[in-house]
Amino acid sequence: MKRSLAKKYILALIGFAILVFLDQWTKQLAVSHLMDQGNIILIPGVLQLHYLENTGAAFSIMENKTIFFCIITPILCALMICLFIKLPDKKEYGSLRLILVFLLAGAIGNFIDRISYHYVIDFIYFSLINFPVFNVADIYVTCGVICLFFLILFVYSDKEFEEISAAALGRKKERK
Repeated sequence: MKRSLAKKYILALIGFAILVFLDQWTKQLAVSHLMDQGNIILIPGVLQLHYLENTGAAFSIMENKTIFFCIITPILCALMICLFIKLPDKKEYGSLRLILVFLLAGAIGNFIDRISYHYVIDFIYFSLINFPVFNVADIYVTCGVICLFFLILFVYSDKEFEEISAAALGRKKERK
């Protein structure tokens, strides 16, 4: 059983590293090919690459609050890692573990930017709906949150929520 759990941790760590690498690599490509350049139109009137330095969070909210983000991100990441580790080693929590990997990769990807540059590099722009410019880490977080809502609304029952909260709080689930 412990070998199985160790394998899950190793796979999660490898997946996390790959996701963070892809985020940082695409951001470096954006710096190299978009910074101080014109937009690259991928689908006219729909999708383009547009370099932007974002000092806020999603949709540029809380602009210039870099110190706040540099404090809160490690705290939230630590909580997600603790939940990941404390989750029971059961098949039904595999999806939640995967979601946590994506959320962590997205948070760390943008955290690296905040620490390195004091802003986050954004470069994907859906001009069709004038959607705020975003990056690959934002995709990880958005997809992770959507999948988390799906799990909460349609998959997990009260039994799983009790087990997750007991694990997260370090309590043994009471037997009935």
